[in-house]
Amino acid sequence: MSTPSLEQVHAALAQVNDPEIKRPITELGMVDSVEISPEGLVEVKVLLTVAGCPLKDTINRDVTAAVTAVPGVSGVDLELGVMTPEQRSALGDTLRGGQAQREIPFAQAGNLTKVYAIASGKGGVGKSSVTVNLALALAAQGRRVGIVDADIYGHSVPAMLGLADTRPTQVDDLIMPVPTASGVSVISIGMLKPRRDQVVAWRGPMLDRALVQMLADVFWGDIDDLLIDLPPGTGDMAISLGQHLPGAEFVVVTTPQEAAAEVAERAGTMASMMHQRVVGVVENMAYLPCPHCTEEGKEHRLEVFGSGGGERVARTLSQRFGHDVPLLGSIPLDLSLREGGDAGKPIVESDPTSPAAKVLQDIARHLSGRGRGLAGMQLGLTPSNKF
Repeated sequence: MSTPSLEQVHAALAQVNDPEIKRPITELGMVDSVEISPEGLVEVKVLLTVAGCPLKDTINRDVTAAVTAVPGVSGVDLELGVMTPEQRSALGDTLRGGQAQREIPFAQAGNLTKVYAIASGKGGVGKSSVTVNLALALAAQGRRVGIVDADIYGHSVPAMLGLADTRPTQVDDLIMPVPTASGVSVISIGMLKPRRDQVVAWRGPMLDRALVQMLADVFWGDIDDLLIDLPPGTGDMAISLGQHLPGAEFVVVTTPQEAAAEVAERAGTMASMMHQRVVGVVENMAYLPCPHCTEEGKEHRLEVFGSGGGERVARTLSQRFGHDVPLLGSIPLDLSLREGGDAGKPIVESDPTSPAAKVLQDIARHLSGRGRGLAGMQLGLTPSNKF
């Protein structure tokens, strides 16, 4: 068997992506050296972005597997080093595309990422659960998805994904979103705090800066969908989102009861005031399937929180805006949904055939079916008054 060439080994390494940045390690300058002995032993040195990289085991496994698969390789000796400050700075320049000033990529004309702000008028309606499960359902359909947990005071997304104690990696002055096994990338203010139990007590300017940091200082790469879990209500964060991401589209989450529906309408109206489009309503905790009837093969729904709230919100917003705001789905009460959130195992992955998971998957299919394109996006053009 012939000895493998450097070109063959480098081609194999080019197929290995950094698990956080999601780009080839050869392109990122992470491959420091490659040496091949006459017997086919390949010695590779790969530079981690930071010491103690949380995903170094993944890099180790992927590099070893890729090089081992090259014909003629008898063994792989992998050494993991760490980038120097100068190398990290160069990597940061590469990720920024040579731009000195960071900017929010999703606000740039021509950016095709679909940005969905998941909003509610009040807390306790399961907005974060909807956000997490929709993101995973979209990823299961082959889409590249990111989540921004912008619920600064009630940041629960990391715990729901089993990432409560995970910290993001920083490369120079860029932050890498935390990847999940499903491929969804996540950033949350909870991941940036020194301690998990630390309380965030910020007002307007600090909230605005936090949102900008999670959008501009984080390297998101090319993703299809970005879901932003907003705080409940119509406060500072909703206003900041309208200013920084005017092209974001809103999904309003409510529950069936009248009180929840009324305040959900305000959240949708707030989006319209910021010239953002509401693309649909999700009714959570819509009903409880009667366990006794289910056992007998019948369908009997217990409307624990009343009924009609989701339809009311969709109908009112449609009339108010002059365009169709559909009810995207009604998610039933499901013990697995609560258990999955507590255990860090969302229901669309832990119990994908459950009634709640199926509704969430249908909502994700509706959103993904809208595709990426410039239709309906603000192009940043100002008409001149020359008539």
